[in-house]
Amino acid sequence: MSSFSDDLDQFRSEVAAFIAEKCPQKLKVMPADQRTICWGGKRFTFSCDEQRIWMENAASVGLTAPRWPTEYGGAGLTRAQEKIFREEMSKARAPSPLESFGLWMLGPALLAFGTHEQKLKYLPDITNGRVRWCQGYSEPGAGSDLASVQTRAEDKGDHWVVNGSKIWTSYADKADWIFALVRTDKDAPKHKGISFMLIDMEANGVSTKPIKLISGASPFCETFFDDVMVPKTDEEGNSRIVGELNRGWDVAKHLLTHEREMIGGGGSGAAGGILGGRSLGAFIDTLDEHIMDDPVIRAQTMELEIDTLAMGMTMERYKDMAKQGGVGHASAMLKYSGTELNKRRYEILMSITGSEGVEWKGDHGTLAPEWLRTKANSIEGGTSEVMLDILSKRVLELPSS
Repeated sequence: MSSFSDDLDQFRSEVAAFIAEKCPQKLKVMPADQRTICWGGKRFTFSCDEQRIWMENAASVGLTAPRWPTEYGGAGLTRAQEKIFREEMSKARAPSPLESFGLWMLGPALLAFGTHEQKLKYLPDITNGRVRWCQGYSEPGAGSDLASVQTRAEDKGDHWVVNGSKIWTSYADKADWIFALVRTDKDAPKHKGISFMLIDMEANGVSTKPIKLISGASPFCETFFDDVMVPKTDEEGNSRIVGELNRGWDVAKHLLTHEREMIGGGGSGAAGGILGGRSLGAFIDTLDEHIMDDPVIRAQTMELEIDTLAMGMTMERYKDMAKQGGVGHASAMLKYSGTELNKRRYEILMSITGSEGVEWKGDHGTLAPEWLRTKANSIEGGTSEVMLDILSKRVLELPSS
């Protein structure tokens, strides 16, 4: 991995030069609503050669995972350097070189709970886009009450036999591997006896079934495990269990904080889609330059703009706090505030566009599907009601009714 200067001014110059040289111009000038996310993985098809080139160039210096240690495929940047990198990406209109649940969720869990050997094996394949992961948490009878998972793994000596099912498994039909919560001790108390297991999606007995959503898209799947044999160790002797056996709930809680922060970030204005990274007001101006003449719409828009900026600043503050030991239950606040804010942003867009906005493929493109998708944001990763319950009990320490 190439190293960058520790001096922040010099670093900004270096990373700006890298983006200018290594990110193809075609990607920078491409309209935001025409860009596709680079997910990586064995089954991923790049939308164009430029997308592949940009991912490979960024991965070669660890910039697909800026904060991860260089020995595990990251760039080893400090928080301040990462912030500068994101700023320079935005200035150059360069898209993210790689997105994945491996980067957002599994990676942080492995960094916290994995062995050095597990990190060396799994993390570089994530940063280089070679392996795509999905998350096996929720089950038909274990959604908000996640500790009730019943997918079981039976000890057969040198391997586990896994049976059960998961639901709302995002992109399971496109993933190479799954990190899943499985019950390895059926007699243990509810939050005990759960292990965090890594399973090959190509193993015999693993199957998926897409779930069609109201928005028309189908990122979610049901995932089934029918007598799936999972070796206890791989060829190099690495355990397929992350953390301690029967202590997977510790890993699960840590990962959930990262998931909730990631989902909550959608309300900070960084999300793509029809807004394409633009502020709400800037996008509304493209609909009709006279819309802002309406005092009610102007007031509502400015309120949302201020709330979006405040949310972005709050996210930055908590990222800095994470360096001192994580945000803990505050991730519930970020998740609740971010997803509810994003719903409000799309509600005003639907209100402004009226019947035209409801058209599935009308002049306003993907507005209707994106508006419907925001409803799922406040459900996935823990419903807004569950987030409020966590905040009331764990943060505010209010008495239970």
